[in-house]
Amino acid sequence: MALISDERLCDLSHDEIARYSRHLLLPEIGLEGQKRLKAAKVLIIGTGGLGAPLALYLAAAGIGEIGVADFDFVEASNLQRQIIHSTKDIGRPKTASAKDKVRGLNPGVKVTEYNVALTSANAMDIIKGYDVVADGTDNYQTRYLVNDACVMLKKPNVYGSVFQFEGQASVFYAEKGPCYRCLYPSPPPPGLVPSCAEGGVMGVLPGIVGIIQAGEVIKLIIGNDGKDSLIGRLLIFDQWRMKFRELKLDKDPKCPVCGEHPTISGLIDYELFCGLKPEKKELAYGTLTPFELKARLDSGEKIQIIDIREPHERAIAKFPEAKPMPIGQIARRCDELDPELDTVFICKIGTRSIFAINALFETGYSGKVYNLQDGINGWARDIDNSLPRY
Repeated sequence: MALISDERLCDLSHDEIARYSRHLLLPEIGLEGQKRLKAAKVLIIGTGGLGAPLALYLAAAGIGEIGVADFDFVEASNLQRQIIHSTKDIGRPKTASAKDKVRGLNPGVKVTEYNVALTSANAMDIIKGYDVVADGTDNYQTRYLVNDACVMLKKPNVYGSVFQFEGQASVFYAEKGPCYRCLYPSPPPPGLVPSCAEGGVMGVLPGIVGIIQAGEVIKLIIGNDGKDSLIGRLLIFDQWRMKFRELKLDKDPKCPVCGEHPTISGLIDYELFCGLKPEKKELAYGTLTPFELKARLDSGEKIQIIDIREPHERAIAKFPEAKPMPIGQIARRCDELDPELDTVFICKIGTRSIFAINALFETGYSGKVYNLQDGINGWARDIDNSLPRY
């Protein structure tokens, strides 16, 4: 059954025929396919690296209604890859910036903003009004949330993800093939896979993957019943080596959401599922704000400061008096630390250093340890403005 029923189709105006003439010349799309694109409603979750090309190319293709969901604001570090935003948009909600660009490109597209975080409480209500969902998120809890909601609402989920130089794309549509949980039954342990904010991403990579997603959305809408789509296939792209490879995906009969006997019938607590809710126990380490650390240093107190970043990252911004000790070396170099002295661990934003601290404690280290809140970016923001924030 086609995603867009014939009853929803309406004629194209002369202006629309002129605008989409290159589509109309393709027998695979033609007049009827373009009418389906005009009648379609697509929800883009995330207006970042993936959502930017998704929104622009779907608007250019003539999608009738595009929903953009994102609760974030435009930052300077976004502009290296999130091409839907401009320098003048820094500080604006990403949904507002995206809406302006989409409307500027194609005034015939209706754009609905959802300037909220997608949660278990609102996901079903937001997603149910759309024909296709394009997932441009960058975290596991939202990916599982989007997947489960799409399975329950019988919506196709056009998936993409990027990290450093590698991207992935697929179409998860439980009505015709596997879902995201069939591929990834459970998320990786927290901290095992760094975010793009910590691990980096080549700027053009999300553009390529997002355009692949846009192409999959268009094919689903024009009604080829999933033929030649990425349903049941995972496309993996290595930008650095310029190589594509493909994995066949099978539906898991034991999948708890789309399997033969599903055990999940409603949305769950995805932060808990992904291990992101801290256990209610006393932490083995303390936290220092940049102001607190500076005060202790100014008083002349002797403190061990350990920078767990890699050499190429430390070259961006060096922390004064810090001893370099990359996170992978913590266990074998723990004897270099004096347990009689307080130790402060630093990274970029105060996340990876927590895992370094845990690795240190696993060696049996007994000294007093602190994590620098917000990492070296926090220090640059609050204490030393001569350092760059990245």
